[in-house]
Parts: sequence; structure tokens; C-alpha cells
Amino acid sequence: MMRQEELLTLSIMKRGVVNIFMVFFSAVSAFATHNRAGEITYRQISGYTYEITITTFTYRYSLANRDQLTVEWGDNTSSVARIVGGHVILPNDYYYNRYVTQHTFPGPGIYEILVQDPNRNYGVRNIPNSVNVIFSIKTTLLISPALGTNNTPQLLNFPIDKAALGHLFIHNPAAFDPDGDSLAYRLTVCTGQDGKPISGYTLPAYSDTFYVDAVTGDLVWNTPVDTGKYNVAMDIMEYRNGIKIGNIVRDMQIDVYRTDNNPPENPQLPDFCIIAGDSVEFQFTSTDKDYDSIVHTLTGGPFVVQGNKASYSTVAAGRGYRTTLFKWKTDCNHIRRLPYQITVKSEDKTNDIDLVDIDNFYITVLAPPPLNLTASPTSSEIRLNWQSSGCGAVTGYAIYRREGESGYIPDSCENGLPAYTGFVKIAEIAGTATTYIDNNNDEGLSQGINYCYRVTALYKDGAESIASNETCSSLIPGFPALLNVSVTKRDQTNGEIFVSWAKPSGFNIAEAPGPYVFHIFRSSTGNDDSFTLIDSIFTSDLNDTVYLDTPLNTIQYPYYYTVKMYNNTPGNRFEMKPGFSEIASSIYLDIQSMDNRLIINIRKKVPWINTDYVIYRQNKSTGIFDSVGTTTTKTYSDTGLQNGTEYCYNVKSNGWRPIENAIYTNANLSHQACAVPVDREAPCPPDLNVVSLCDSFVNILTWTNPNNFCADDVIRYNIYYGKSFDGPLDSLTSTFSADDTTFIHRFTEGVQLSGCYAVTAVDSFENESSQSLRICVDECVLFELPNVFSPNGDNVNDIYLSYNLNNAIKQVDMKIYNRFGTLVYETNDPDINWDGKYRSTKQLVPPGVYYYVCDVYEPRIIGITVRTLTGFIHVYTEEGTTIYHE
Repeated sequence: MMRQEELLTLSIMKRGVVNIFMVFFSAVSAFATHNRAGEITYRQISGYTYEITITTFTYRYSLANRDQLTVEWGDNTSSVARIVGGHVILPNDYYYNRYVTQHTFPGPGIYEILVQDPNRNYGVRNIPNSVNVIFSIKTTLLISPALGTNNTPQLLNFPIDKAALGHLFIHNPAAFDPDGDSLAYRLTVCTGQDGKPISGYTLPAYSDTFYVDAVTGDLVWNTPVDTGKYNVAMDIMEYRNGIKIGNIVRDMQIDVYRTDNNPPENPQLPDFCIIAGDSVEFQFTSTDKDYDSIVHTLTGGPFVVQGNKASYSTVAAGRGYRTTLFKWKTDCNHIRRLPYQITVKSEDKTNDIDLVDIDNFYITVLAPPPLNLTASPTSSEIRLNWQSSGCGAVTGYAIYRREGESGYIPDSCENGLPAYTGFVKIAEIAGTATTYIDNNNDEGLSQGINYCYRVTALYKDGAESIASNETCSSLIPGFPALLNVSVTKRDQTNGEIFVSWAKPSGFNIAEAPGPYVFHIFRSSTGNDDSFTLIDSIFTSDLNDTVYLDTPLNTIQYPYYYTVKMYNNTPGNRFEMKPGFSEIASSIYLDIQSMDNRLIINIRKKVPWINTDYVIYRQNKSTGIFDSVGTTTTKTYSDTGLQNGTEYCYNVKSNGWRPIENAIYTNANLSHQACAVPVDREAPCPPDLNVVSLCDSFVNILTWTNPNNFCADDVIRYNIYYGKSFDGPLDSLTSTFSADDTTFIHRFTEGVQLSGCYAVTAVDSFENESSQSLRICVDECVLFELPNVFSPNGDNVNDIYLSYNLNNAIKQVDMKIYNRFGTLVYETNDPDINWDGKYRSTKQLVPPGVYYYVCDVYEPRIIGITVRTLTGFIHVYTEEGTTIYHE
């Protein structure tokens, strides 16, 4: 090998950067022919800090097996990961190598983590000149506070395998995601230098098909047509709530041999569905038609989970067969939305090439149901109570309701409430609660309907328990039972409301012989403690069941009524059926003004069932309210209106209710309400993109024009900016045209280029859209150190200076050492300003290679972070030697 000094030209006449590592690259590459397979996985430690594990499989006898690898983090930084546990010897001359390090990323974003190491092993058939091709693997990490904790799946099967010429080959990575995220699989391209696809790479030749099952992860080669070594890459993608949140690219090697051996065969493996706390225990037997002995290897999530772990053991074995017992006693830690995948690998043992058969089976672990659900009705609401199953960390409960009994019995692997049962989710509540009051969102349930309920428990990963028992209940009939609350005269001071109720019956006349009194109560809010007695009706035959409430303001306010009946016998006065009185409100309208339309929301709280509503609008010419439409829902949109013009409405409801085997029908009139349609509809927010031009000290914002797809009167945009990831966004500036969809944010010297942005659209009525998706940028390399300088007194590159982007770095801790480990210089000056002299003697250091450690205090969107730089400085002090750097 050439000496370093012979490789460097001491007089360099053009401007450039000398990188010492490139000097050795070509010299060592011929010896670095060892990489066969590998992948990168990560585990979130906290916040933006992750532990990264690089797993490689290399040729045992290569001189280039390394104790450390360089990791490129995708944030314009790199560092070294050191081997843990040494090089582990595997059969067939493999080393298993595991490198571990930690890294703190600057903030939210998408980062492609890359490791590259020269070179691949010799003779890979589908990679041209593989011995001279860089080996690289990469993994993508999405950091988002909205995402929560995220770890890559664990790949439990090694990425090295054997195949036989002309025989079906199957490999499965046995991926297990500890967060319960969904996984999908696909083939991709093996990569070389800088993580780029290898030129000339092809899939291995096959006789029929070569594919990866997107769901199971089975890599199927049907069938190899030639012997040799082959590399393939599998993209293992991770999804949460339908959003891709990361991926691992696994590079694996398959050796194909010519052999007369036949692989063993697994039986059809069953799937299981059990409740947490139950056990799975079953036997299976694999056979080999060549009568070779068989070894079983089982991998999958149940073997690495917290709590009780799965196990397997041999029941019987002999020539050509092996029977294995799988056992797993589950517990509440194992509740999971997705099933556990277990991969069964059967490998024969011969004097020839050992071959395998791989199959999968699945175990779904369901959460047990909430216990003892009961329903307790009143005259207006139903209270549900249940008990927790006490299994797992319940994050919430889902409340389901339907009308009438369902007869639903969950099958052995059915959780939640399927749509075909007719149940509708009406609420989700906290996991600490075990009670819920159903009052139909404060609008009241209806008399005469049999309401049926079930409850499920919810878990962090989206798992939902088996449904509870079904409980049904109807409201207790009110006493008296109200029939009408109808606005019969609309006036601000002399309005009238007609209240009626059914003639009471079904009570013991001997205990309450009369006479009787009806007390009428009214409230303007409907709260239990807000009702005031407004009148009383004394009666002996109970036929006085109507009341006209006047004078009232029936223009502005809704009113709530309840009627209580008392036995008024002298000396024996008491309320009859206390607690069973009902509440009924007048119908009032909440009108929402929109662009050329009004949305009429019908508000009421009544114990009867309204089947439809007739909408009346006042005719401006005649003053008469004309019918303009009907609706069976509680919302009506009146369109084709003129902005700025007032429109007035009232509504008539038609309804019914059962009372003691009789059906009562009713019609009730609403209050009057008026509104003016105006354009209060904000446009949709633009789609924002932000790019940093680091060398120019600018961030360029571009966004879409909502007038092109969701609006027609956007006139400008407001731009918001904040320096931190989770801090507030302050107004930065505004544009003056809807077509001006670009903004260049220029930074003054000494200011960081990172930050977060959002844009809003403003229309001609000054309606401002919601903010666009918050986009944060923090990608600029703020600080770099050169690797060479020449303090030889020629006034060219005589001072060692840092590259401090926009002078954003205000503090460093720089230490420079000689080859003996002696500290020769240190400073906190971000410009460094080293003149090449010893800090103690002020004498010029001799030429050579010096090592530095520099802690850089970088302003990032998460605050000041410390990034540690290490490297070498080549110092040339000879006269006539001039080294330039940028």
C-alpha cells in the first residue's frame, strides 16, 4: 500500500477540499468483500432520541469485518455505531454482527437512515461485479408528536437462507411489531453506494414466479433455475391508522444448490382465536419423504412479548418425522388489535444440503368483555352501569345502542359490534368510567321504544374487546304523560304556548281518592333545579289536561315544562308517583348563516317521537308563512337565498307516542326565528410546502390556490411562523393577491434557518381559513469543520476556521489532540480561529494528523441541542505547501 504522504500532492493549485478518507478507499476496497445481508431497526428512547441497531451478516474469514460502522442519519449528520457482543460465529462461515448506537434527531420529519460498507461478497449472480459493489441498507423513520411512540418491527428470522434447484423456496422474516402497527411487504431493489439502486441488478431467475406476499411476508421463489448466490431486498412497511409511518429495507442472501434432497413438509396449520388469559396448546407433525431427521424452529411475537412467553418442545421424532408441541398461556398484556404471526420452519438434516419448509399460523388474542351491564331507566334517560373486566390497560369504553333486541351472540373470533347487528356507537368515554347516562345528547329519549345497549373496552393500539352482555330498557312512562308543547302565538310580550297531557290512569283510587291538583312548572334552561311553579289546576275528574301559558316572549326564548299531579284530599295531600314527571320543551330553531343559504337546526327535548318536520318560510309580500319543505331529520338547508336579506321561519312537528296500549298523535309548532344569509364560509386551507436554501439563508414557501379547487373568492394569504416545534405561530406577513402563492423568508445574520410555518387563505368577506398543515424545517447543516489547513505563513489558509452557517452557532466546545492524545488547542469560539500553534507554548505544531472533538450548541426547533463532531485535521506547515478549503 502506498504511504499517505505519497498519495497527497503537496502543491495543490486549485481550490478544493482534501478528504483523507477518500485516499484509502480504493486501497482497502479489494479486501472488503464480506457483506452478505443486513437491516437497520430502531427503538424510540424518548422524544426525538432513538436507539438504532444495525444487523449484518458477513463472511467469517474476511479481513474487513469491522468493529464499528458509520451511520448517516438523514439529518445531514453521521456518527459511529460500535459492535455489541463481538462477531458471533454462525454455521456456513457466517458472522452475525450487531452494532448499536443512539441519536437525537433535530425535530419532527422524515429521516432516511443509511449504512454503507464496502463491499458485497464475491460471486452474487444477480449483482454485476458484486465484489466491487458497496453494500448498503436503509430504514425510514417518521417523527411526529401526533404519531406517539414508534418502534420498527423486530425481524426474528435471519436474512440468510438456502434453496434447492428446481424446488419451491419460501422465506419469512417473522416480523413482529411491538406497537401493534400493521405491516405490509413488497420486493424492492438492492442498493449500493449512497443507498442508490445497483445498476444492472435483477431479480433471480425463476421458472414460474418470484414474489412477496404483501400480507404474510412470505418470499416465494417458484422455482430457482440456476445455482449460486443471490441477493434480494424486501421492503417491510409499517402503517398506523392507514398512514405509512416507516419502513425497513432488508437485504438478504439466498444460496441455491443442486441437490437430490427433498425439503420436509409441514401440515396445514390451524389459526386460533382466544380470550386473554386462555391457553393455546396444539401438536403438529412435519414429515420428510427422504426419511431425513427434522428440526423445528418457531419464531414470532409470542416468543418475545412481555409477560408469559410461548414455548415449544419435541413430543416425538424419528426418521422422516418430528412432532412438536406449541404452548402459550396468554395474559392481559397480550391483547392486540392484530393477530400474532408464528412462523414454523422445518429443516431437514442431511449429509447434503439442508432444506426447509416454512408455514405460518396466527393467534388472535381478544380482550374479554365488560361485565354485568345493566340499564336503569327514568322517564327521560337511561343510566348504564357495568364492571371492568380488569384485563389490560383500558383506555376507554364504547357505548352502542339500537332499538329492539338484537339476539346477537359473538362468534369465537368476533369483537366490537359489527354493523350487521344494527348497533350504532353513541359515545366513547374514559377508561376510568363504568357508568354512562343516555339522554340522547340532551335531546331526550322517546317513550315506548325498547332501547338495547352493549359496551366494549378500548385499548391503546385500537383493539376493541368482545361486546358485553346486551341489556334493554324502555323509559318509565311519565306521570302525567305530556303530549303537547306548542307555540300557538308568536309575540315578544304576549306570546302563548299550549301545553297538554294525557288523562292519568293506572293508579289506586282507594289510596288517592281525590280531588286532585296539577302543578305546572316552567324553565327557560331545562335544568332540574331551574323549574318554577307557574300555575295549578284543581280538578276532581282529571279531565282538565290542557294549559295555555301566557303572556310570554315566544320570539326569543324556548321553554321547558313539567307537570306534577297531587292527591289533594284534605289531610292526605301527596305527590303521585314522584320522580316520574316528564320534561318537554317547545321547538326552537337555531339557524346557521351560510353563503346564499340558511341551515335550520331543529332543537327540542320531548318524550314523544317526531316523525317529520314541515318547514315554513315567511312570504315577504303577504307576510304569510308558506311551506318550503319537509325533513325527517333535525336539519334542513334552505338554498337559493340572497345574501344580505332577512328570512323568517317556523316549523311544525308531527309525532306520536304510546301510552298504556293507546297511540296518541300530536302536532307542535315552533318559535319563530329569523336570519340573514352571509358568506361566513371560510375557504379550505392551502397545501403548504417549505424548502430551505441553506447557502442562501432563505426558506421558500409555496402553496396551492384554493380558488382552483374549493373556493372562488380568495383574495390573499396570511403567513404564520414560529421558531419552535410546539410553540405558537405568530403572524409573519400577508400577500396581496390570490395568485401570489410563493413567499421567500430571508433570515438576517445570526438567526437560525429552522422554524415552523402555516398559511391561511382569506376570502372577499374576510373569512379566514383554518391553518394549513404545520410544516417545520430544520434541515440545514449549521456548522462544519474542514479536515485540512496549512499554517505556513503564506497568508493563505493560515487560520483554521469553521463553516458557521449564517453565524447561527454562538457556542462550541472544541478540543484538538495530537496522535499521542495530548491536548494541543481548545476554544469556545464558534469560528475556532486556530493558528496551528500549541495552546501552551505558542509554537507551531509539527505537520501531521490531529484529532478533534467538538460539541456544537445548535439552535434547533426543539431548542438548543448539542451535536458532537469528531474527525481528523491534516496540518501542513512546510513552506510551499498550500492547502485550500472552503
